[in-house]
Amino acid sequence: MIAIVVTPIEYILAIISGVLVGFSLGLIGGGGSILAVPLLLYFVGLATVPSQYASNPALAHEYSDYVAHVALGTTALAVGLNAYINSYMHFRKGNVRLPEGIMFTIPGIAGAIVGGYVSHITPGQSLLFFFGILMIAVALLMLRPQKQVRELTKASTTQISLRNLSTLSIKSLTSDVSIKKVIPAGFIVGFASGYFGIGGGFLIVPGLLFSTGLCMIKAVGTSLVSVGTFGITSAGVYAYYGYVLPLVSIAYLVGGIAGGYAGASIASRMPRGMLRKIFAAIIIITAIYIMYENINGLLTLLH
Repeated sequence: MIAIVVTPIEYILAIISGVLVGFSLGLIGGGGSILAVPLLLYFVGLATVPSQYASNPALAHEYSDYVAHVALGTTALAVGLNAYINSYMHFRKGNVRLPEGIMFTIPGIAGAIVGGYVSHITPGQSLLFFFGILMIAVALLMLRPQKQVRELTKASTTQISLRNLSTLSIKSLTSDVSIKKVIPAGFIVGFASGYFGIGGGFLIVPGLLFSTGLCMIKAVGTSLVSVGTFGITSAGVYAYYGYVLPLVSIAYLVGGIAGGYAGASIASRMPRGMLRKIFAAIIIITAIYIMYENINGLLTLLH
């Protein structure tokens, strides 16, 4: 049976990786978590086949397949926990609309469970190749000009608290939301989150804007509820199949919190437009490397 032994040095590298991911998120506001997987594989070094497996091609292939899923499951847990922490901060500022968030999240949970299972049956190298394509898509979205998004409906600005949520009627929950849009949008984003082991914030924010009519700042705050839930749900599915390293996730989380504060503290003094372009270029280069390293998985799948 394949097993991954994480050394003390690798735990330290995982914390550093978390700092890098958190710093990028704090600095540019989104997309940074997409680097969590390649950092875990190639910087922390989980992708390196241990000597006890390297001499046997079959075992080496099995290890590579296993560690690809472990990277996704482990980072999903870290991203989910981090999103919950940040969602609390947004909640205190009144930027979280719980009714819309819950309605978007419920179908997304089902999507994340299905996506996690489909990911489990997808060969690891093929999965990482597809992940590289996703990274390029994220980078291209980051390169698009940032436009202000108008609020599409006259949603109530009253803050919704956990205490009075139970008193809301079904009618009040659905008055400003298109159910026909929310259910498929939530399911699709949840599936992507489960399949790739990501929080999916870059998909959830447009999904909320499209299906609920929230303004941008409330969509961002509300999205963290879904990001956290999808990440935890996906991690639960991955953990069921033995694809999560909890201590590595915690190391990522600790580093991410520290890096996030550092990035946010200097974000206002840096030219974000240029930073996003540089960061997008880094993501594309990393994606090309991942796709190159895992091209055999795609070729095998096609044959």
